[in-house]
Amino acid sequence: MQRTQVARDVGLLILRVSMGSMMITHGWHKLTGFSEMSGSFPDPVGIGAAATLAIAVFAEFFCSAFVIAGFLTRLAAVPIAATMAGAALIHHAADPMKVKELPFVYLAAFTVIALAGAGKLSVDGIRGRAD
Repeated sequence: MQRTQVARDVGLLILRVSMGSMMITHGWHKLTGFSEMSGSFPDPVGIGAAATLAIAVFAEFFCSAFVIAGFLTRLAAVPIAATMAGAALIHHAADPMKVKELPFVYLAAFTVIALAGAGKLSVDGIRGRAD
């Protein structure tokens, strides 16, 4: 493997694991508090609080676990990016930038992951599907 390829794969590993690990904590909070949160969770697109919460849990917890492992990485990054786009552009639309900055950071990171893939240091890489 060439030096630039190794640097790319290590960079993608660091990005996947760090961003996925931070995001999964948000999903864990929602997963463990689902029954308490399901009646009052923000519903900016009108599908119901419980359904919106379930989608957020799926994206933030389960998809983050896939991204960390580098399994179906591009596909798993899309729901996270979409959830963060909704958080930044819909739910926090009227809030100051300091409130919506974190969702924008996550949106950028998971968009990069969706575009770049997992890299060779991943389950996808082992399966020959890293790029």
